[in-house]
Amino acid sequence: MIFRKKSWQEKLADSKGLPRVCPIDATKSKRWGTGTFVIPAPMEVDQLMRQVPPGILTTIDELRKTLARRHGATIACPLTTGIFSWIAAHAAAEAESEGKTKTTPFWRTLKSNGELNPKYPGGTAGLVQRLSGEGHKILQKGKRFFVEGFQERLATFKDV
Repeated sequence: MIFRKKSWQEKLADSKGLPRVCPIDATKSKRWGTGTFVIPAPMEVDQLMRQVPPGILTTIDELRKTLARRHGATIACPLTTGIFSWIAAHAAAEAESEGKTKTTPFWRTLKSNGELNPKYPGGTAGLVQRLSGEGHKILQKGKRFFVEGFQERLATFKDV
């Protein structure tokens, strides 16, 4: 039997029965507190990332806040939201390599503290080039890169 590896676009489209809202088990996770958490579908994360226009940014935390509001949950899972943003980024790069032009602008999604995500396609150098091209100033601190003043350029999601 021969197995074919899924493309990034196929991974993005595979919802695996998500989204799902679950109660927070305070005995297992003291960091999350009490209430409920949502595990979003990959396409939901991608859909939010697609809404960020040129010159504007978002962070994983902003995506999580929006997803939690959308589902009436206390929080959105930080692990799956981060993983699904990574899948969306790779799916967009894959689509670009196929000649598609309307892809997810993944470079506009930063880590929660304004840091560039070096695991996104193109790595830090590619992200710096794309963000600089949109007028953002990039600061290097050691081996890490940040967008200066990212807080003033955060997207607001109005679809909730």
